[in-house]
Amino acid sequence: MFFCVWESFVEDFEVAKLKKEEITHLKKLFFEVQSCLVQEIGQLAFKSWLSRLSILKLKNGVLYFSLPSPFLADWVIPHYSSKIESISRKFFKNIKKIKIVVDGSGIDAVSEDFADFSKLTDKSNIKSSLLSPIDPRFNFKNFVVGKSNEFAFAAAKKVAENNKVFFNPLYLFGGVGLGKTHLMHSVAWDIQERTPKRKVVYLSAEKFMYEFVKSLRHKDTMTFKDKFRSVDVLMIDDIQFIAGKDSTQEEFFHTFNALVDQNKQIIISGDRPPSELDGVEERLRSRLSFGIVGEIHKADYELRLSILKTKAEANKKIKIGKEIIELLAKKITSNVRELEGAFRRLCAHVELVNSPINIDIAKQLLHDILRANDRRVTVEEIQKKVSEYFNIKLSDMVSIRRSRVVARPRQVAMYLSKTSTPKSLPEIGKLFGGRDHTTVIHAVKKVEQLCEIDIAFYEHIKVLKRSLGL
Repeated sequence: MFFCVWESFVEDFEVAKLKKEEITHLKKLFFEVQSCLVQEIGQLAFKSWLSRLSILKLKNGVLYFSLPSPFLADWVIPHYSSKIESISRKFFKNIKKIKIVVDGSGIDAVSEDFADFSKLTDKSNIKSSLLSPIDPRFNFKNFVVGKSNEFAFAAAKKVAENNKVFFNPLYLFGGVGLGKTHLMHSVAWDIQERTPKRKVVYLSAEKFMYEFVKSLRHKDTMTFKDKFRSVDVLMIDDIQFIAGKDSTQEEFFHTFNALVDQNKQIIISGDRPPSELDGVEERLRSRLSFGIVGEIHKADYELRLSILKTKAEANKKIKIGKEIIELLAKKITSNVRELEGAFRRLCAHVELVNSPINIDIAKQLLHDILRANDRRVTVEEIQKKVSEYFNIKLSDMVSIRRSRVVARPRQVAMYLSKTSTPKSLPEIGKLFGGRDHTTVIHAVKKVEQLCEIDIAFYEHIKVLKRSLGL
């Protein structure tokens, strides 16, 4: 059993109160714990999350560890506490439990009077240039592939598995919670595992901007430029956040060009295609469109079901019934992140209450999520959005006008109404000025044909779907 909290360190735990021989003994044992952790979780995960873990004291059977920030504690406690405890028991005899607290005054094994620590560094060959921690949960092995994300997945895999630059940049885009960050982390993990010597920098666009502004404030832009222009792989997440930030865009543009000239790999993610990045300079949008652009669409029912089954198989200790999994896959359509969050909520309930769960209890526990996902787009919303997009009057949707400038948007609205709402053909026809159901059928077929032969038209449909949340 382990017990973990993060709290301010109190006086009676001060390291200064420990005798020198006690400190030396704790350091030596902690060194062994660290060595085992590196072997168990890997070099990159250790560097990202546990390299700043310190030992405080062994008192009354409780082994105290510390982390310097709540951010690290929020991740380490739920994900690594049990592993830290099980390894610690091998070296610290008769411990009852461990505690992890937030405090910066722990005994750091990396100290001048403990030269043997260099062996740990040499043995593990820890090397990471990642500016943001990489989530060990996100890798290619647990990324569930379906029609909505197979192209983006294949492109990311291609980049990760080859030192040679095939396309530059790789630009991944899609809505919130669809898997962009998962793929970005997967690429970073894979590259570092395959070729540890390659210098990979991963960070958000917001962090890039922060680093740049800090370099300006300290009048140290050369260090900033050297840091980002000497990498082998640059990965920027959520590029849309530099919209409107002219100075940051200017610096990113020159960094981008410098890396391309050196034939270094660039990987970018955003919430929309490069052409729709409002507030971003045209020359930068053009650069982002130059390589491969991979869209991640909303997950369909089959993919959502597959994701949940994968989660259930990985968590065999907690039984979630088939009918509950099918309910989640059917009802929660917004994004994968919310789907996984709902599944975790049910697992937490089973674990805490220690009783099985049925479909009625599941509905009760997830009533807020299910209610939010019950909202569906209406024909009226589609008509309004299509009218605005094609710059025609809303009244034209139900008018008798047949000119091309009106007829085509009306057909698009009929197509979206048929494919995105539960309305029948006669009901849709009625809402479009009392038209016959055969008119709706013709509109649907016409739009489908145009999507197959006209790429620009197909892009219009995709943009409209995204704006409607489809």
